Amino acid sequence: MTLATTPPRVLVVEDDASMREAIQRLFGLAGFEPLAYASAEALLAAGTAEGTACVVSDLRLPAMSGLELLLGLRARGWRGPLILITAYDEPGLAQEATRLGAAGYLVKPFHGTALLAAVRAAVAAQAAP
Repeated sequence: MTLATTPPRVLVVEDDASMREAIQRLFGLAGFEPLAYASAEALLAAGTAEGTACVVSDLRLPAMSGLELLLGLRARGWRGPLILITAYDEPGLAQEATRLGAAGYLVKPFHGTALLAAVRAAVAAQAAP
């Protein structure tokens, strides 16, 4: 008898609809269960972070930033990895994101394989004792 396993859930927060759909499609094809949100507030309101393997969030969002989302998730007790993506890289921003607890930081445009590798590494690091 084979037990069915649930694919790891990845939450995507991206305000650009075409980018959000592309990332969601990428994760679906890679065997993840992607759920996508247009804003950090929408993700927090949905309350779906529990049981999530990883969150991928744009850094610059219309209201709450990706870093503010990370802090909001931590305040709610979620301890999973969060990968930040941005088209607006600035000196020191990656270091600040890491200091605040981001598991990864990618600058757009990036290859889908780089995003998948970052998520897989973050999920594996989280699972390690």
